[in-house]
Amino acid sequence: MSVDGTWELTLDTPMGAQKATLTLTSDGDSLSGKMTGGPGGELEIEDGKVDGNDISYKFKITSPMAIEVEVTSTVDGDSISGSAKLGAFGNAKITGNRA
Repeated sequence: MSVDGTWELTLDTPMGAQKATLTLTSDGDSLSGKMTGGPGGELEIEDGKVDGNDISYKFKITSPMAIEVEVTSTVDGDSISGSAKLGAFGNAKITGNRA
């Protein structure tokens, strides 16, 4: 199953639910894309990796404070779920569907 495409996500953060749109493109085991909406505006993903249906990537939020977010997720058909490490602010559950 391809991870490529646009995903509508909900991140359940300590500050409440955040909606975001994630656009992904894979090339072998490399992953690139961007996240729009959510707490950081438009963010390019970094260090993106694909392993079967599992993906991982990072992005950096600079406002209202600097945080590096580390995401691991699994794609199952048109659904995606996983978690994000929010630096010192704990973890966020991620759920979403292909747009």
